[in-house]
Amino acid sequence: MSDPTPVLDDLRDESEGLDALVAPLEAPAWALPTPAPGWTIAHQIAHLAWTDRQALLAATDPAGFRTEVEKAAAAIATFVDEGAEQGAALPPAELLERWRAGRSALQEALRAQPEGARRPWFGPPMGVASMGSARLMESWAHGEDVADALGVRREPTARLRHVARIAVRARDYAYAVNGLTPPAEEFRVELTAPDGTLWTYGPQDAAQRVTGPALDLCLLATRRRHRDDLALRAEGADAGRWLDIAQAFAGPPGEGRKPGEQGLPAERDKPGQGATA
Repeated sequence: MSDPTPVLDDLRDESEGLDALVAPLEAPAWALPTPAPGWTIAHQIAHLAWTDRQALLAATDPAGFRTEVEKAAAAIATFVDEGAEQGAALPPAELLERWRAGRSALQEALRAQPEGARRPWFGPPMGVASMGSARLMESWAHGEDVADALGVRREPTARLRHVARIAVRARDYAYAVNGLTPPAEEFRVELTAPDGTLWTYGPQDAAQRVTGPALDLCLLATRRRHRDDLALRAEGADAGRWLDIAQAFAGPPGEGRKPGEQGLPAERDKPGQGATA
């Protein structure tokens, strides 16, 4: 993607949609538990604010960001949780303003990057568009956790194309992180977008195929729903296996949710989220 402006616009809109969900909440509601074990709504927003700050550092101070990578490597099991805990301890109004300021600064920094720039991350270096789509994926996924905590359902939008694209491109990574050898051939993936149009990936004549709603693949690959609760269809054993392990974030796959669990444990994204995009 040569021009990152569209994805950055979508990232802005995705964040504003989640902002509109949490901004009216009274302080006690920020302490509601979400599907991520031990994380409240405040933890979810604090995590997004923390990751935005990390991305801003990567974009503006690569040397300083390398120090953060070293810290993460030394405390890999606790690094993400510690960042969320610190932010969640703030008064909700202060946390909300910190998240807003951080994501605004990140938008400004990413839009100012020179063409073709690649910035360090916890995984491989990322271009501006890839970083924007990874931030959108994480914002959407954690927004689902917030929505689950509040008992609401958000209307899917065309912005899901970024999440779906990451999921499809990360197919081989999903196999690798599960200790499996990726299939040699490409899959055909046909997803029905929220507006009824079709998003397609891979050769049209591929023997292994996945079809279904784009929303469902996004929920599956971010570990927000179990495959059994979704309307995805696989043709071919390899395609079926992929639906068992698909993930759009970097790091261990985690347990995910069990069949029928609409608001129970979901895997939190690790610092390298989206690194395979």
